[in-house]
Amino acid sequence: MKVKVLRLGHRKKRDLRLTTHVCLTARALGADEVILSGEEDSSVLTSVRDVAERWGGKFKVSYEKNWRKVLMDYKLKGYKIVHLTMYGIPIQKKIKTIKKCGKLLVVVGSEKVPGEVYSVADYNIAVTNQPHSEVAALAVFLHELFGGKELNKQFRNAKLKIVPKERGKEVLRK
Repeated sequence: MKVKVLRLGHRKKRDLRLTTHVCLTARALGADEVILSGEEDSSVLTSVRDVAERWGGKFKVSYEKNWRKVLMDYKLKGYKIVHLTMYGIPIQKKIKTIKKCGKLLVVVGSEKVPGEVYSVADYNIAVTNQPHSEVAALAVFLHELFGGKELNKQFRNAKLKIVPKERGKEVLRK
C-alpha cells in the first residue's frame, strides 16, 4: 500500500515543531512521503530529510504551494483521499474499507481546513470526535491502517539504529 500525507496550511512561525512531528510520525509509522503546503519552510524540509538520511528508509518530504493541485493530481493517479478531522466518521466504521484501497493521500490540517477539502475527500475520518492533535490523529490512523505491523518496520540503509533496552541507551552507528 502506498501512503502519502498532505500537511495542509503550514505556518512557519506557529507550526514548525508540530509540522516536523507530523513528518516524523508519518515516516516512523509507515507513510512513504509528506507533502507540505502553506508557507514554504526549508528548515522543516531540511530537518526531516536529515532524519531520513540518518535513520534510513526511502521516506520523502516535499513542498507544494497549491494544495488543490495536490488533491486533484493524486485523485487522477487513483489515490483515495482520507481527510483526518474530528468532524468525520469514526475510524472504526471505515477502516476495513480504507484498508482495501491501494493508494492513499492522507490530509492533516493545521489552520482551519477549507470546506472544499471535506467535499473532495473520499473519506472524512475521525479518530475521536473530541479536540486533539493532528499528530495523534495521524499516529492512530496509521496504526489502524497497518494493523500494528508498522511497529516492526525495518529501515534500510540506517546510519543509526537503537538497540531496545529496558534501561540505558544504546545506539549503533554505521
